[in-house]
Amino acid sequence: MRVPLKSTLLVSLNSKWITGCHYHHFNTTLLNKSLTTIQFTQLLSYTITTGLLSDPFISSKLLLLLSSSDLSFAFSLFFQIPNPNVFAWNFMLRAYSNSPSPQQSISLYNLMRTTLISPDKYTFPFVLKACSRVSFAKQKSEEIHAASLKFGFEFDVFVQNALISAYSAFGKVDAACRIFNLVPVWVRDVVSWNSLISGYLQMDLCREALMVFGNMWGENYVRPNGVTMVSALTACARIGELCLGKKIHGFILRNEIDLDVYLESSLIDLYVKCGRPDVAQKVFDRVPERNVVCWTSIIAGYVRAGLFKESISLFREMQMDGVEFDEVTVACVVSACGHFGALDLGRWVHAYCDRSGLEMNLAMKNALIDMYSKCGDIDKAIEIFNGLVQKDVFSWTVMISGLAMNGRSVQALDMFSQMEMSSGVSPNEVTFLGVLSACSHGGLVKEGYHYYNSMSNNYNIAPRIEHCGCMVDLLGRANLLAEAEKFVTSMPMVPDAVIWRSLLFSSQKYGNLEMAEVAAGKIMELEPGRSGIHVLLSNTYAAASRWTDVKKVRKGMDVGGIRKQPGCSFIEINGVVHEFFVADTFHSQTDKLYETIFRINSLLQFEGCSLDT
Repeated sequence: MRVPLKSTLLVSLNSKWITGCHYHHFNTTLLNKSLTTIQFTQLLSYTITTGLLSDPFISSKLLLLLSSSDLSFAFSLFFQIPNPNVFAWNFMLRAYSNSPSPQQSISLYNLMRTTLISPDKYTFPFVLKACSRVSFAKQKSEEIHAASLKFGFEFDVFVQNALISAYSAFGKVDAACRIFNLVPVWVRDVVSWNSLISGYLQMDLCREALMVFGNMWGENYVRPNGVTMVSALTACARIGELCLGKKIHGFILRNEIDLDVYLESSLIDLYVKCGRPDVAQKVFDRVPERNVVCWTSIIAGYVRAGLFKESISLFREMQMDGVEFDEVTVACVVSACGHFGALDLGRWVHAYCDRSGLEMNLAMKNALIDMYSKCGDIDKAIEIFNGLVQKDVFSWTVMISGLAMNGRSVQALDMFSQMEMSSGVSPNEVTFLGVLSACSHGGLVKEGYHYYNSMSNNYNIAPRIEHCGCMVDLLGRANLLAEAEKFVTSMPMVPDAVIWRSLLFSSQKYGNLEMAEVAAGKIMELEPGRSGIHVLLSNTYAAASRWTDVKKVRKGMDVGGIRKQPGCSFIEINGVVHEFFVADTFHSQTDKLYETIFRINSLLQFEGCSLDT
């Protein structure tokens, strides 16, 4: 007996090559299966010409396949269906909500509401997801919320979870919390809790997020999963809650929660941000298959902790492991190179990005500008800056600060003037630090006062203690010590040790012993155990030939058990940064280094130079 054509079509559409197609590209999948593209096209043509496209099952199967592979084709096919049912509408709504054009999902929903088809519990989550991805759809999400209540989904967990996520995405976390509290305890699932916790995190309300997590932990109906743990660890890392983070880590190990790459990266981030890079390294060492996310997490963590040498070493290990780095990794490594002075490595990373075709986003280019500036290649930094199609506040800030630290004070102020004239970018607190630093390095006192006052008068930015420090440094460098002391005493906040140290340096430089003693006394009150201030004061007394006071200071250091921290210097040779301390004997070529130094000293003495060593 001959099998009816409709039955044949249903069997074909139910076969593995159909049901698996939506996970891969349409053409590639069909070519790899038993049915070719031409055969599928013939099958599709048959459904249209015979009217089988009106069959809900067949049309839904075709849309399921096409909506994940060729969305424009699926869109055209959808409008060929005489009376699409709710499943067909949902296929299209879901496809567009995940596409680069989520607003199309909202337009389709509006069209759907003009038909006789009623939305179901799957319709609203798809449209709400689209709303959360479109910045102007806040009011639309409220309209959809009202529609979901009208259709009786006030206790449906899928719809309510979508509402919580949508309101959180728009920053209306209070509304999200109210929706969460209206859902009965026995109806809430782990997604409900995760959505609310994520909403608080998006608003950077970390303590509130952890309170919700604590309530969930005590809830008998729901068990936290890996996503919950990632959010909780992220909140702990942001506010430095190491103790709670350790408890969460223990909970993960005891309950054998799957340690995927995101959870492992969150643990690494927690320990690094909380000042425990040693524990972060142990977590990292236990990761069986390290991908770029894990490597970037540990490298970024070390950079944030100021461990630039270690972060560069990890980057070299990452290269030896054959892991391809991405834009985030590049930005972190380049930042470390800038702080550590590893110019050759920074240049290599830049060249690698160009050779490999890695797309250079704005964050990466900003990091390169910062790196070249800090490593002294200011012309290269200017070249990258001038090549930026679009500049954000960070682009201008790193360029202004780079010019300032390289002694180009006037050029830095000209750059700031250009920034003020540019549209859409306003300076922030860090920008003014760069500007005031330029004034300080250039001895531009009048300009310094102008920009310091401009912060609050023109930009409504309240000066922070760092800005005050720049002004004290500016006045001190210009030998305006009386004005510097007056500025310190009239500051809107209590001066810290950095402020007094700046005044001490200036007093020492210009021989104002009385002011140096006052500044030193203040620093000793704030940092009694640090050696630097004792050494500075001792040098100040020595410059004034007050040897009794020199002896008194040094004796006080011995009695107090204060030891001078050894000086440290770096030099980069062939991409490798070498670190040296005073009287260092640990370098592999120490003997050759000292032999070379003795030869240089002998040569200098032979040429008639007097040495103080």
